[in-house]
Amino acid sequence: MAAIVLEGLVKAYGGTPVVRGLSLEVGQGELVSLLGPSGCGKTTTLRMLAGLEHPDAGTIRLGDDVVAGPGVRVPPERRGLGMVFQSYAVWPHRSVEANVAYPLMLRKVPRHEVATRVREALRWVRLEAFAARMPHELSGGQLQRVALARALVAGPRVLLLDEPLSNLDAALREELRAEIAALRARLGTTLVFVTHDQGEALALSDRIAVMNRGVIEQVDTPERLYREPATPFVAGFVGGANVLKGEARAGTFHCAGADVAFELPAELKGRSGPGTLVVRPEDLELGEEGTPLVLSARLFLGHAAEYRFPVAEAFLRVIGPALEGVRAGQTLRVRLRKATVFEEGKSLPK
Repeated sequence: MAAIVLEGLVKAYGGTPVVRGLSLEVGQGELVSLLGPSGCGKTTTLRMLAGLEHPDAGTIRLGDDVVAGPGVRVPPERRGLGMVFQSYAVWPHRSVEANVAYPLMLRKVPRHEVATRVREALRWVRLEAFAARMPHELSGGQLQRVALARALVAGPRVLLLDEPLSNLDAALREELRAEIAALRARLGTTLVFVTHDQGEALALSDRIAVMNRGVIEQVDTPERLYREPATPFVAGFVGGANVLKGEARAGTFHCAGADVAFELPAELKGRSGPGTLVVRPEDLELGEEGTPLVLSARLFLGHAAEYRFPVAEAFLRVIGPALEGVRAGQTLRVRLRKATVFEEGKSLPK
């Protein structure tokens, strides 16, 4: 059974559509990320799911229960959800223990049970020793753990996370990311995770719904999204693919706005007509064969190097071995090993 079903959700503010006919199912125990740029509608979708906003059209089901739809508006506190916000939303005048206990106190859970469940929730997030601390005595990462424990303590059927790591530095983000993954594996909770960070989505998710301008362009596993993007937008947003407009003809792809053409891989040589070339940086290689391009920058990455070449109004990024003696201004040859060609937003058939 699906834990969450969103059907045809529509939401507009001041006549401006933010979410347009969005549908999505999330399985029991699944972690699905809503991934997309700012303003794409992902947080509005999460707020509708939480009950903080009501859809203009469409329905929301949690298990067998319709919680939003025509004539139905179940309030947030009756949906059985937990939510972790970007800003922590931890009460500054309450101790860690009191913050975590608050959802149970609202439900009038017996005090002896509250104490047991709070201790267990703090143990989940490794904050047992901090129960008496006040929020101002905690780091950002610890505050987010408090928020996570508070969201989990009541045993929600679904946990919603709205950009929960974006206020943390890089090291803390990695640490909390790993803790969320470990908690999810241990508790089996269904999670919906909103983020604009593709690294977080790829690392944590069973499936990712990539959103753009209020619609979902593709829902798939991280691996398939990366290797088989359904649209140029998905390809460019997930994994930073090179996206070049132009025309395929005579076994080559001619880039628009530049006197640059690439020989297409064998499986694409029969393609013809206007389209968009999508190629991952690691699917390009430097060598003795290929299109001559002038190098504008070389970035050393440790395990490899990134090479950038200006093409029209963009840069072509190539990731490969860190070649010694290569400098900006040199002409190098670039060859496509693997690529995808889209026409009008759809992959051309192979």
